Amino acid sequence: MAAASPPRVSARPGIARMTHGMLLACIVWGQGCGRATPPARDPAPPPPPATQTTEPPPARVAAPIRFADATEAAGIGFVHTDGSSGRRYLVEPLSSGLATLDYDGDGRIDLYFPDGAPLPGADSPTGAVLPRHALLRNQGDGGFRDVSLAAGIDCRDYGLGVVAGDFDDDGHTDLFLTTFGAKRLYKNLGDGTFVDATAPAGVADGDKVGAGAAFLDADGDGDLDLYAANYVRFTLENHRARTVKGHPAYAGPRDYPPWPDSFFRNEGDGRFLDVSAEAGVAAVAGPGMGVVCLDHDDDGDTDIYVGNDALEGNFLFENDGRGVFRETALAAGVAVNRFGAEIGSMGTEAGDADGDGRIDLFVTDFQPDLPVLFRNLGGGVFEDVTAETGAGSGAWQFVTWGTAIADFDSDGNRDLFLACGHLNDNVEAFDDTTAYRNHNLLLRNDGGRFVDISADAGLHDIPRHSARGVACDDLDDDGDLDLVILNSREAPTLLRNLDRERGGTNHWCQIRLRGRRTNRDGVGAKVVLHAGDRALVDEVHAGRGYQGHFGTRLHFGLGAESVIDRIEVRWIGGGTETFDTVPIDRLTVLTEGSGRPVPPEGWSEGE
Repeated sequence: MAAASPPRVSARPGIARMTHGMLLACIVWGQGCGRATPPARDPAPPPPPATQTTEPPPARVAAPIRFADATEAAGIGFVHTDGSSGRRYLVEPLSSGLATLDYDGDGRIDLYFPDGAPLPGADSPTGAVLPRHALLRNQGDGGFRDVSLAAGIDCRDYGLGVVAGDFDDDGHTDLFLTTFGAKRLYKNLGDGTFVDATAPAGVADGDKVGAGAAFLDADGDGDLDLYAANYVRFTLENHRARTVKGHPAYAGPRDYPPWPDSFFRNEGDGRFLDVSAEAGVAAVAGPGMGVVCLDHDDDGDTDIYVGNDALEGNFLFENDGRGVFRETALAAGVAVNRFGAEIGSMGTEAGDADGDGRIDLFVTDFQPDLPVLFRNLGGGVFEDVTAETGAGSGAWQFVTWGTAIADFDSDGNRDLFLACGHLNDNVEAFDDTTAYRNHNLLLRNDGGRFVDISADAGLHDIPRHSARGVACDDLDDDGDLDLVILNSREAPTLLRNLDRERGGTNHWCQIRLRGRRTNRDGVGAKVVLHAGDRALVDEVHAGRGYQGHFGTRLHFGLGAESVIDRIEVRWIGGGTETFDTVPIDRLTVLTEGSGRPVPPEGWSEGE
């Protein structure tokens, strides 16, 4: 077994500790991943680690949420590869996130799957077709068709992350990819095809190990800027082999110095300018993974939250409104968990998890530590409420990656979905508390307490995989939220939500924003829906979860409420409007300028 790195004192004051659980997580992160995959078995959980709060198990409740595996019926032929050869290069388990988007403007949600590529030593017979990324068009009948080549996307880069957004404000959704290598930008031409715009846009950013990315309008000028997290300074030449208890192992993030992340300002003419230093982003460096943007302090501009892989603590870049940032995660309470331990932070998600009108943060983690729910207390301050809310229920023995805060039964309470899967395919040989392939987790929000209903929701009826990215959208336009999961080295999983089919009676509303003076997709806008005595809050995010993208179309569960009193929209770089006549149980497009202007003193905070 390779010697474990000692607990690392962070360069940031105040972060100088590591719990037993985090140390174990770092040791396991340094383990290996062979090519052959033994059948997974259900791990026998030992007592929880010392860093976790032991509580009585929550009462079992019936699961009104139910999913069915619709992968085969959807005709998805994509199969992921990490390009592995048994040498266990560090990038292999990082591939990849995925995206849901409407690339052709037909109103249906399409899919984009990044893929890996053969690494040195991989078996690649002469004449074999190299793996490529896949763009799948939603056919509207439950099926998807691979249109990658017809759409001009013949991408064979080693894919790690993806985000979708209209960077040139022409009304068509573009794609930005992070890779093991140069980053790539595909411009949507509006005729169902894309063109590689990386060089003219100036966003290649050298050869790095990329991670999560996000579009945001940082300075409120109506153009989408671009944040791209970077991982560590790994190359094939500085690859390090490791062993754990005699078994082949991956090197981990502690074996390489981190890259600072990259921030590109949109010049408004199809070009971006790297202003990472001027914007304050390059002042710190960490092994970035998931990225999500949000207005954490509700001051009307967009801030950036970056999950770092168990080093330095996570970053929260507070925006001064001009696109200049100050890193404030420690002061805000979101750098580390309640025990002062750094978080594995594969996936980062933002949403109002407790219904108090403020946007909270949720971060996935490495076993045996729990994922973390940070409750927004207002005033730019958060607290870790994982233990008291049960937001980590059932998760401690699993590595969790992609995640979504979403209302799957439209009862007005947002639930949690977590994708699970170990990075080591031989982990059962040296750790009998976990497995390489696992069932995913669904935690239902039962009025402020999260309850693990994974088995009752049908997730244990679905074959286990080693999951990575997750995307959550209404793929069949029936009014409930479905899921698609990228599985490492295997085909993805498409989970169809059966709420409508099972006679679900809760009402709902889906909102698509259309900016005119501000950015076209309303990215960063805050939306408050008033129905009865409830005020439901959400924001439009471009980039979230584990290095992926989903949810440009907002979904609000209304429960028994049958009338929407009003919807307020605060546009980034624009004003605030109220829309009074919005129907229930359908998708509505709200266009900037068509509502009633609201003076600043009349804006509702959603509380």
